Amino acid sequence: MARKDRNTDESYAEDVFDNPPQGPVGVHRGNRSVAARLVPFLIVIVVAAVAGLTVWAVMSGEGAKVMPWKSAATSSQTAPASKSSKSSKSSASESPSASASQSASASASESESASASPSDSQSPSASPSQSQTPAAAANLTTQVRVVNGTKKTGYAATQASVLQKAGYTNVVAANPSGSLPAGSVVWYQNEADVATAQDVAAKLGISNVRQVSNLSAPVVVVLMN
Repeated sequence: MARKDRNTDESYAEDVFDNPPQGPVGVHRGNRSVAARLVPFLIVIVVAAVAGLTVWAVMSGEGAKVMPWKSAATSSQTAPASKSSKSSKSSASESPSASASQSASASASESESASASPSDSQSPSASPSQSQTPAAAANLTTQVRVVNGTKKTGYAATQASVLQKAGYTNVVAANPSGSLPAGSVVWYQNEADVATAQDVAAKLGISNVRQVSNLSAPVVVVLMN
């Protein structure tokens, strides 16, 4: 029996696989750029940072500041509830106290009408006490100079002793120098010495009290009677 020849390459017709392109195809990739290689790492870092900030905001409560619309929404939701609770409480508290307030107002009006006449009668007596003002007190340490304009020897010293017995501690008796007034008078130099001059005049029985500048003492008594 004759032996058949084996199939060889020359026994098939040529096709696209018999003439492949030069070099490897589909099994080799070129070198990527540095930016392309760093992009995955940057994405991982950004995602991790965002996740960390989110967790921190939720745990610390700072998320309400970053997202104010959420806090506004929650406040708008809680406000009606709080208002309704307040209105219910106020209505509940007002209903029992309505009768009490009406009775209190009625009793107050009765008491006011009953006490109207006594208060009216007391009002005239209160006005004089309010209009009264305390009188200024005399200063017993003020220097007082008593001048003897009469022909009585020692008359200024006698009147000075009257003031000393009344509590004045700085009284001096002196003789006149210059012109004298027609009658006894008490002169004072400043407005602060008016009360003292009036008190000295009352102690010595003198009715004429006047303000004069350039005196030798704050209060000067001139005796002419």
